[in-house]
Amino acid sequence: MANATFYLENESSQNPLECTLNKVCLLSYLFIQKGLRVYIAAHDKAQAQAIDETLWQASPAVFVPHNLVGEGPPGGAQVEIGWTDTRKFGQRHVLINLTQSTSVFAPTFAQVVDFVPCEETCKKSARERYKIYRMAGYKMHTLPLDAISHIID
Repeated sequence: MANATFYLENESSQNPLECTLNKVCLLSYLFIQKGLRVYIAAHDKAQAQAIDETLWQASPAVFVPHNLVGEGPPGGAQVEIGWTDTRKFGQRHVLINLTQSTSVFAPTFAQVVDFVPCEETCKKSARERYKIYRMAGYKMHTLPLDAISHIID
């Protein structure tokens, strides 16, 4: 059975966007340690580039082989970063969704990771994505964002 995990952003965080980007990088690292290939669906190209930059700034001990869609080796690196109107290359096991919509190709992933922002309108959108994944047969999990351990510096 496919799994979908929603992480709840911490309302007390001083910089929720930076915190979420760091957690996305950490999750990417943890998934590739399990031998899984990851697709990160960013909201837009600017966010995709910010994720790319954050991954490059991580400690060499937790390096994540990655590329933006259209760059890197044929089939992409272990982690591929795309945005609206880009298409993933190759088979991927995990979707990390940072968009406010349900990815049309989400059902092709065994694992979906999504986020529930603090802002009320974004929460509403996250609730809709949750319902869609649940109706698609995903086993649902909801955890606080802080449940992801801190190993990326």
